[in-house]
Amino acid sequence: MQVDEHEPESSLILVLDDIEETRDVTEKLLHASGYSVQCARNEAEAVLRAGWRVPQLILLSLDGDMHQAIAIAGRVKMGARLADKTVAVVIDNLVIPEGAEIAMGDNVYVTRPDNFDQLRRFLAEVLAVKPTAL
Repeated sequence: MQVDEHEPESSLILVLDDIEETRDVTEKLLHASGYSVQCARNEAEAVLRAGWRVPQLILLSLDGDMHQAIAIAGRVKMGARLADKTVAVVIDNLVIPEGAEIAMGDNVYVTRPDNFDQLRRFLAEVLAVKPTAL
């Protein structure tokens, strides 16, 4: 059986975070929750890593505004040829109410979790609704 190299790897999350300490903590917590994790510091590194191993989800937490982070998610998906097969979740601490999640379009969400347990539940919920392949 041939495997499509652009099919998302089950439970692989790409963490794109420009703050090293946050990236490291997020990686450890996701590993402890049973996810495979790869990390990137910036957009270019994220495109490269997503091209090597296709993530099921991209989790972005970046300095700047939410719309910029959503645009970066789109460019990572396009640059790594992920199309709509990969979900993008942007963590935003300023724009939306604490504890909220908002669907921003096809497989793109913005969230502001109260704590890691809430984020973990949201990720599990989003990943349960696996996007259909094009």
